[in-house]
Amino acid sequence: MKRTQLHVVTYNIHKGFSQFNQHMMVHELREQLRALGPDIVFLQEVQGMHSRHARRIDNWPDEPQQDFLAEDVWQSTAYGSNVIYDHGHHGNAILARFPIEHAHNQDVTHLRFERRGLLHCAIKVPGLKKALHCVCVHLSLFARSRRRQLDALSRYLEDIAEPDSPLIIAGDFNDWRNEADELLAQRLGLSEAFGGACGSLGSPGRSYPAKRPVLRLDRIYVRGFSVMNAEMHCGDPWSKISDHAALSAHLRHSSGGHAR
Repeated sequence: MKRTQLHVVTYNIHKGFSQFNQHMMVHELREQLRALGPDIVFLQEVQGMHSRHARRIDNWPDEPQQDFLAEDVWQSTAYGSNVIYDHGHHGNAILARFPIEHAHNQDVTHLRFERRGLLHCAIKVPGLKKALHCVCVHLSLFARSRRRQLDALSRYLEDIAEPDSPLIIAGDFNDWRNEADELLAQRLGLSEAFGGACGSLGSPGRSYPAKRPVLRLDRIYVRGFSVMNAEMHCGDPWSKISDHAALSAHLRHSSGGHAR
């Protein structure tokens, strides 16, 4: 039985700035992501463009943040802008060592003052018979909006992905009530990386604030993979880079069927 292993990371990068926007940290962020060395990276609050920062900050990257972070390491990138303003935009991004065959950014905004999107990629991973579906999410701060967004996500994936297709959904769920576990487990057959869906005391991990995490906001959900290990990256140096901790998981897929 052939097995494929993947290392994935999700991180809300706070537009490349430290907590309270005190320091631009995108260069330190790039170093830390490269030190982790994941195959696929799910990023939220990625600054696709900001003309004011580009003029005022000496070492502001010339290219969009997703391309700056991916350069020479992750061969494929996808970006979906969610919030657009006069001087720029930001949104979600996926970086991958493998070819991204298709990318789609779905607008799931519920409240006009809180723009949200779901970035979906189909990725061709060596050793997998079917495309790996990856979705990077950044959900609403409000429970009613989150439920609508999770329903939209489920309907979208039910339409475009076969039930046995490998699937990873990761990002900032803003779901301190832990409602996503049961919904995603029942409807899409997903398990949460830090202990499995529905009730594990260790699942999901605490990820906010990064210096001393208390709230369980960020997640990695998987289907078709077993979780070899999962880790929360908080404290120094991570807490100097963003207000969220980064999450990583090592996954194993078995081509003989669903892994559990």
